[in-house]
Amino acid sequence: MSITVNYKKNEYKKNSSQLVLFVNENFNLLDLRKYMSKNEYSLINDLLKSRDTKQKILVFEVSSKRKIILISIKKDINNSEIENLGAKFYDFIKTNKKNNQYIINTDHLPYKKINLAEYFLHGLKLKSYNFNKYITKKDNINFKILVIGKNIPSLKDQIKFKAIEEGTFYARDLVSEPGNILHPDEYARRLNSLRKIGLKINIYDEKKLKKLGMNALLGVGQGSIRGSYLVTMEWKGLKNNSRPLAFVGKGVCFDTGGISLKPAKFMEDMTYDMAGSAVVVGLMKSLALRKAKINAVGVVGLVENMPGGNAQRPGDIVKSYSGKTIEILNTDAEGRLVLADALTYCEEQYKPKFIIDLATLTGAIIVSLGSEYAGLFSNDDRLSKQLSDVGKEVDEKVWRMPLNKNFDKLINSKNADMQNINYVGGAGSTTAAQFLQRFILKKTPWAHLDIAGMAFSKYGGALNSGGATGYGVRLLNKLIEDYYE
Repeated sequence: MSITVNYKKNEYKKNSSQLVLFVNENFNLLDLRKYMSKNEYSLINDLLKSRDTKQKILVFEVSSKRKIILISIKKDINNSEIENLGAKFYDFIKTNKKNNQYIINTDHLPYKKINLAEYFLHGLKLKSYNFNKYITKKDNINFKILVIGKNIPSLKDQIKFKAIEEGTFYARDLVSEPGNILHPDEYARRLNSLRKIGLKINIYDEKKLKKLGMNALLGVGQGSIRGSYLVTMEWKGLKNNSRPLAFVGKGVCFDTGGISLKPAKFMEDMTYDMAGSAVVVGLMKSLALRKAKINAVGVVGLVENMPGGNAQRPGDIVKSYSGKTIEILNTDAEGRLVLADALTYCEEQYKPKFIIDLATLTGAIIVSLGSEYAGLFSNDDRLSKQLSDVGKEVDEKVWRMPLNKNFDKLINSKNADMQNINYVGGAGSTTAAQFLQRFILKKTPWAHLDIAGMAFSKYGGALNSGGATGYGVRLLNKLIEDYYE
């Protein structure tokens, strides 16, 4: 199934077969009389007396060929709630496959909430995503929605929201691909194709990474027949050379755990261990498509963690790009090794205003926060507050967790500068973040988002139907839009 949305300002169609109108929470029809006949108005008024008006969407079959759909808007509704209504409307039309054409009239909006249509449609389109690339027999129904009236989204907003949707969908696509398709070699090729939308792409292969001394990242991928890469994506939306905003993502395309092999059950889900990198890629695509007025850089480390004959062993010691040495006690704590080199390189090379990294880093964060919040760890109160505030706005929530020097003793090693896991047990997410903080060498404002519980949903959420969520693209877009553009 697919959705096509078209816009026609100031057009009016009274006799459309499926007309969608917005109404206040009391279902007061007085202001909507002109959009329906006298008989239709009387019929709906009568039917409302026996309907459950706590429902947000009510459908009235006023004739064999015509439906009027009323969508209830409460007075203090926020943008996230409007998006959720749009998603519910998609669920409704999905179950009514015989009728695939709808007209949404925006001439009258309750409480004069003029941006209602743009957020409603945004939620509808986000919910409509599905990954059916490998299903041979597809449902080819195309739902056509015509949005009319004086309150349709402006062209500027249409471009902005479409860019955010495309970035989110691209992130979901990347996470949804199976490991035999989206291995590091293919991933790097796909990122190279983003040059065509205006991003500057640099790809560092194993030869270049060895020369740079990125042994922490390379160690993770050395058991795979696939290559390992660091890819940088630059967006220059300002004419000046102001310091960029930086985003770093973990891109472990498949994670077996390496020699510290994971259990077989649910290992197939480890295709989404590159979701942090997918968020960074989706964000950079969105910024380029909407021509964001900022300078930004995305850095992703792409590897495959396999238990081959050349795989990294527990007990190995590697020297990172920063010069710090790491004892590998568990090869399944690999994401932090990839991020360690990527973070230091990003800070040194680009001298950014801030660095935000994203990773499906620990199972411990799911124990702590489930699938409701991403774990936020940061050395900067201002950046943390900004992320928390925009997370509430777009309903991609974060919860700040502690960092403290007292945790350092849990990752200090007798044989190297540090070890990659806390063998004592406990505080798994915090010690992972404490490890990462050691690779921010110049006190750059930094935040780490552990999205292990947010990147993938087996059951679906408000704005996704299950599978890859694209969590983080909208969060970071909003951060940039509200505070840095």
